[in-house]
Amino acid sequence: MMKTNRLYWTPPVFVRSVAFFLQTPLRVKRGSRTIQNLRSCRVLLLLLLYIFSAGCKDKVSDKRKVFRYNEYAGIASLDPAFAKNQSTMWPAHQLFNTLVEINDSLNIRPSLAKYWEISDDKLTYTFYLRNDVFFHDDPVFPNARGRKMVAADVVFSLNRIIDPRVASPGGWIFNGKIDSLQPFTALNDTVFQLKLMRPYQPILGILSMQYCSVVAREAVEKFGVDFRSHPVGTGPFQFVAWEEGQGLVFKKNPRYFETDSAGNRLPYIDGVKVSFKDSRATEFLLLRQGNLDFVNELDPSFKDEVLTKRGTLKKEWEGKLVLQTQPYLNIEYLGILVDSLNPLVIRSPLRLKKVRQAINYGFDRRKMILYLRNSLGTPAESGFVPKGLPSFNDSIVRGYHYDPIKAMALLKEAGFPNGQGLPVIRLLTISIYADFANFIAKQLEEIGMKIQVEVVQKSLLFEMTANSRAAFFRGGWIADYPDAENYLSVFYSKNPAPPNYTRYKNPAFDAAFEAAIKETNDSLRYVLYRKADQIAINDAPVVPLWYDKVIQLLQPNIKGYQPNALNVLELRRVRIEDR
Repeated sequence: MMKTNRLYWTPPVFVRSVAFFLQTPLRVKRGSRTIQNLRSCRVLLLLLLYIFSAGCKDKVSDKRKVFRYNEYAGIASLDPAFAKNQSTMWPAHQLFNTLVEINDSLNIRPSLAKYWEISDDKLTYTFYLRNDVFFHDDPVFPNARGRKMVAADVVFSLNRIIDPRVASPGGWIFNGKIDSLQPFTALNDTVFQLKLMRPYQPILGILSMQYCSVVAREAVEKFGVDFRSHPVGTGPFQFVAWEEGQGLVFKKNPRYFETDSAGNRLPYIDGVKVSFKDSRATEFLLLRQGNLDFVNELDPSFKDEVLTKRGTLKKEWEGKLVLQTQPYLNIEYLGILVDSLNPLVIRSPLRLKKVRQAINYGFDRRKMILYLRNSLGTPAESGFVPKGLPSFNDSIVRGYHYDPIKAMALLKEAGFPNGQGLPVIRLLTISIYADFANFIAKQLEEIGMKIQVEVVQKSLLFEMTANSRAAFFRGGWIADYPDAENYLSVFYSKNPAPPNYTRYKNPAFDAAFEAAIKETNDSLRYVLYRKADQIAINDAPVVPLWYDKVIQLLQPNIKGYQPNALNVLELRRVRIEDR
C-alpha cells in the first residue's frame, strides 16, 4: 500500500462505493420509515469505513493509533448539557473544554481561560481567555472551517444550561448562586465575567463540570435537539460517526490548542472508538482477546480470577494486563428516608435515630470489602465525605464500625429488645449490589433485625428515591468537582431530591454548611465541613458502606494513561505502542 497524506487509508473501490451511497440524494417521502433506515445505514457505513481504515496496516508506516473502550451502559447524548453520568461525561470530555479543569492533584487549573481575577467582595469572577482556540471543522461554519472561540460562546453555553427550554439536568448547578439579572457577560472577545448572588467558594469547581463545556452556537442553532448526535466543540478529539448501539468514533483534532512540555501538539493518538456491548463480562472477554485497550471496573464473575483478596493482580495475569487503582471520589451508601411527614416514615421504625444507628453498627464493613470487593475500597467508618478530598479526616469525623453489642443496646433503648416487635424492613437495591445488600441483611439478622432485600431496575429505584417512595435504599454519590460541598449538599434541607434523597433536615447542619460555602480560608472551611459532616453522621440518615477506588485494566502497550480521583477518562497524553 502506498503511503498517503490522508488521515486514514481506505481501498479505492470500497471508498468509491461508500461515497456514492453517502452522497446520493434521498428521493423518498419525508418522514417515512425507509428514509430513516437509509439515514441510519449512511451513518453505519461511515462508521464502518472509519473503523476499517483505522485498522488497516500500511506497509510503510504503522497503523493509526486508536484507543478502544466499551460503554456497556450506552450513551444517551453527546451534548454536554446532558452529561449527567459517567457514560456521557467521558465522550463529552474528549469533545469539549471548560473554562477551568481539575488536575491530577484535584486543584483547579486553567483550560480555555488563561487566568482569572476575583473581586474583593468575592462576587465577580473575571476570566481572561486564550486567543488560540478554534471549534472543530464542521459544515456549520463558512468553508467548513472551525472559527475562533470567543467569550460570547461562553455566555451562550452557560445560559443554555439554565434555559428551561433546554431542560438540562445540570440546571441546578447555578441555583441560588449566580446574579439573577445578568450572571454571564462577554466584556470583549477574550474577557468573560461571571457575577454571583452571594460569595460561593466552590464556584470554580462548578465551572469545571462537563455541563459547563463551551459549545458552538451555530451547531446548536442548526441542529437543535439533534446537537446530541452532531456535537461541535473545541476538544482534543472531534466527532466522526455514531451508530447508536453499534459504535462511536472520534478522530484527533489537528488544531487542538494544547501542547506538551516539548511543544508537541496534543493529543498523541489518532482517534477513539467506543463499542456498546451491554455486558461487563463480554467487555472483559474483549479485553482479554486484545479487542479493547481499557476496561473500567471489573465484572464480578472475573474478580477472583484476576485479583487477589488484597486487591492486586494475580501472577498469571502479570505482563498480560496492567491494573491501575486510585482513590475515587465516590461513596456507596444506604439511604434512609427521614421526612417525618411522609406516611412511609410515620409507620417505619427507621424514623427512630437509634434504630438507624443500630443498622450502622450492625455489620462488618471491613469483612464486606475484603470478600466482596477484593479490598478495592476503604470501609466507610468516618463521615459521608470520602477519602481523597483534602477536608477528609477520619480522626476528627467519627463514623460507625462493627459493634453488634452496641447495636443491640441501641435497639433495646429504641424499644425493640433483641429485635422483638421490629417489622420486616424492605431494602431496595439494584442487581449489581445485591450481594452487598444480602451480606448486610444476614449480619443484621444476627442482632434481631429482619431485612428483606428487593432488587429493582435502576430507573425504578431512581424514580422512587426522587419521589420519596423508598424508605430504605441503596445509593451512591460521585463527585462532580473535588469539594466536600458536593457531598454535604446531599443533606442540605433547602435542596430537593436530587440531591437530598433522604429529605434530611437539621438547622445545625444547615448553619455549618452555609458558613462553609461562604468561607474563603481553606483551613477554616474544612473545619466547618467536618462539623457539618459529623452532625449528619450522628443523625444517621445514611449508612456509609465504602469509599471507592478507581479500578482499571489496560493493555500493556497503553502508555501515559493515569487514573484520577474523579474517574475522568483522560486521553490527551496517552500513547499506544506497537505490540
